[in-house]
Amino acid sequence: MHLTALQSISLAALFLGAALDLALGDPRRLPHPIVGYGRTIALGERLLNHGPPRARFLKGAVLALALVAATGALWAAGLALAARIHACAAAALAAFGVFTALAHRTLITECRAVFRALGDGSRDSEPAALDAARRRLARIVGRDTARLDARQIRIAALETLAENLSDGVVAPLFWYALGGVPAMMACKMANTLDSMIGHHDDRHEFFGKTAARLDDAVNYLPARLTALLLALAAHSPRALRFVARYGRAHASPNAGYPEAALAGALDLRFGGPNHYDGELVEKPFIGRNPRAVRPDEIDTAARHAHITLALMLLLTAAARLLLPLPFP
Repeated sequence: MHLTALQSISLAALFLGAALDLALGDPRRLPHPIVGYGRTIALGERLLNHGPPRARFLKGAVLALALVAATGALWAAGLALAARIHACAAAALAAFGVFTALAHRTLITECRAVFRALGDGSRDSEPAALDAARRRLARIVGRDTARLDARQIRIAALETLAENLSDGVVAPLFWYALGGVPAMMACKMANTLDSMIGHHDDRHEFFGKTAARLDDAVNYLPARLTALLLALAAHSPRALRFVARYGRAHASPNAGYPEAALAGALDLRFGGPNHYDGELVEKPFIGRNPRAVRPDEIDTAARHAHITLALMLLLTAAARLLLPLPFP
């Protein structure tokens, strides 16, 4: 099949960006667009988040929608300008976008670090190992970690792996498939908005409501696709049964699907009550097997995640060959 120049650029950017993420993860010293997104959101929140609830809601909605639209437009303009300079410039910029939008290596690394802090299972009751694992886990979860035992720590890391495999890997690639780097980066802006202002607290309940709903919409199809790909990666009919049975049980409209798939693939029980900001939050269980988590099961979960990434890259490449888009 003869590829057009745009298709060649798009495929090159896709696989080069994914390879860079796998090789480098999230280098701290490299300029990162998501950091810029966060600073822009923080500035907008400081300037606009005041007044009565209705005013906060309207200003928060305008901020969220404007930032998502502006992000897509700026990347589209940047890619168009790069293409006028040279095809290689457009490919390089698009690859940089894919690289910075994906979080696969960092996700696996952080989850492995939590398991590593607990060791081979012989130190599960040692205060030093538990404290180290709790501190490491606190970097990647929103729940309170100070009271978690070894099993709860490992379960939390696996839940986070499943949920963020959707948010940080499959969702960006899904939007790259449909709209190139501009759509992919608009998705990342929506994710960042939700993580920064989409909270149920006094300051953000009204201001961040649109951001939270927008993130739910952006991740609606990717979350379900992640669950399917995880089940395929694990060759697990039980994972599919868990998705059908427990996917809708989660308070989030999306998180329950990939979590149910991984819980089914490993035959573990996820979910249950947890503390957030000092308050006990009752959550339904996903699965019925409360067995201990083996230290080496992070390797199994990581393997499923790697295969999920590979499958998603193939689907994304196929979509970019079929869909006529004006930019990579």
